[in-house]
Amino acid sequence: MTRRIALVIFPGFQLLDAAGPIAAFEIAGRYAPDSYDLCVQAPGGGPVESSSGICLAAGPLGDGPFDTVMISGGDGTRSLGELSRIVEWLRRVEVRRPTSVCSGAYLLAEAGLLDGRRATTHWSRTDDFARRYPRVKLDADRIFIRDGEVWTSAGITAGIDLALALIEDDLGADVARRVAQQLVVHQRRPGGQSQFSALVELGGRTGRFSELMDWIRANLTLPLTVEQLAERAAMSPRNFARAFVAETGTTPARAVERLRLEAARTAVETSHAPIDRVAETSGFGDPERMRRAFLRAFGLPPQALRRAAGQVAVGSGQDAATVAGVGAT
Repeated sequence: MTRRIALVIFPGFQLLDAAGPIAAFEIAGRYAPDSYDLCVQAPGGGPVESSSGICLAAGPLGDGPFDTVMISGGDGTRSLGELSRIVEWLRRVEVRRPTSVCSGAYLLAEAGLLDGRRATTHWSRTDDFARRYPRVKLDADRIFIRDGEVWTSAGITAGIDLALALIEDDLGADVARRVAQQLVVHQRRPGGQSQFSALVELGGRTGRFSELMDWIRANLTLPLTVEQLAERAAMSPRNFARAFVAETGTTPARAVERLRLEAARTAVETSHAPIDRVAETSGFGDPERMRRAFLRAFGLPPQALRRAAGQVAVGSGQDAATVAGVGAT
């Protein structure tokens, strides 16, 4: 069975939003020949310039039916009026599985395809998206979301995660795993499928808590309770917790754990400090608590990540995930 896929681009599209999924589907075709018939399309067809200035050749928007339509994201979605032809096309085209990468979710939402559904988009666009499309159940903390046969994904490289999930849905986990190995990426990205470490690092969408984040990094061995953080931010605990979630998309406790994990992982992979010492200096207190946090976030215990980093450092030619057994056959 050959699945017909239309990848839709527009002036100002993000090149990797398109190129990443194209590469994934192309490699899937090596392992399962004739599985996909992939075409790049755009209103009017012809060369389409990406935000980087590099062009892709596209055919005109087709009549379908399509198994999958994937809408690229990019700066062009800021001018939705100029993309009305894509929106109108989405409303009438016959497609089993509408999907989007990054801010391509705007076009699915504009066409009404996300009404009443869970969806995600790039973390930097979530506030604007939520205001524009209140009927969409936005879950801004996810790399990709499937709601029925409608799939959406977060920013840029998440298009590869989405494509791998679609391939697994179509052709099974073994083919998806082999594609991921060829791309040298995780078949399923570790870390709780969260895209918000960037927001935590920045101190929130507006940088409101950037000084607080710096203070937390310098004081990871403290308890770092909500009350302690609220006092540092000169706010009541209730107002602080509410404002922090609004700014970063995650709770103070999860942000503290993320910062501790990042410090601990760096120490585990780049130093010879004993694991119990790493647990102490990163604020976890005991190795078992840190091990459980590593398993939740990375899918591997600290010792496995240390072994993997050590093998990569001496020139094994493999990425850490593969050395540690993630995604290996």
